[in-house]
Amino acid sequence: MYEGAGAWHFLTLPAAAAARVHSAAAGKSKTWGSVRVTATIGMTRWKTSIFRDRKHDSYLLPVKASVRAKEHLRAGDTVEIAVVAEVDGD
Repeated sequence: MYEGAGAWHFLTLPAAAAARVHSAAAGKSKTWGSVRVTATIGMTRWKTSIFRDRKHDSYLLPVKASVRAKEHLRAGDTVEIAVVAEVDGD
C-alpha cells in the first residue's frame, strides 16, 4: 500500500455482505469485477466502486483520505459500514 498523504486504505467486506453484493451484481459488474456502490461510514456517505478480491472471496472497499479524516479513522480501527450496490439504472 502506498503510504503517502493521499494514500487509500481498503476494507474487506464481511463474507455475508460480499455474497449479497455478488448476487445483486451477477452479470452486471464492470471492469475488473468492480461494482458501483454507495458506501456509508458514520455520517459520511460517498459513491465509489468496490473490487472483487478473489483471494479472500470478497470485495474491497477503497476508503480515501478525506473520508478517513471526516470519521477520524486510522489504520487498524474497526468500523461499521453500509454498502448498497447500484446495479439498476447505472
